[in-house]
Amino acid sequence: MRKTKPKKRILLPDPKFNDTMVTRFINNMMLNGKKSVAYKIFYDALEIVEEKGKDIEASALDIWKKAIENITPQVEVKSRRVGGATFQVPTEIRPDRKISISMKNLIFFAKKRGGQSMSERLAAEILASYNEEGGAFKKKEDTHRMAEANKAFAHFRF
Repeated sequence: MRKTKPKKRILLPDPKFNDTMVTRFINNMMLNGKKSVAYKIFYDALEIVEEKGKDIEASALDIWKKAIENITPQVEVKSRRVGGATFQVPTEIRPDRKISISMKNLIFFAKKRGGQSMSERLAAEILASYNEEGGAFKKKEDTHRMAEANKAFAHFRF
């Protein structure tokens, strides 16, 4: 590469849980620079998770972290052109990209859910991911299945 890698920006932890991962999630969820709206949606979603998950002894933040962990993919497929043919080559994902992909999938599938407010949809998707079901978990499973199917092309890694 010609240019140097850009410096990693330091994220400030969120005010309620004092966690930088929460801030990262909120930054992904934010639209049009409305961070306070994103905070409200996230905190409301965690309150709903707390209410609905009374039978689970973990806190809402722990449920959210476990949900993120459950939908984090380990491998992905990248298109690689070799001699006129395009192969789907399975590659491992960098740790920071893994978290980024899982957060974006959680938000995307929460947005796709029908009805209610965004905080209710996000809470429903968090609980579904915690229980290893829902759209985001299915996306991870599909990604892993695709990588497994194309394992034969792993030697084309770049």
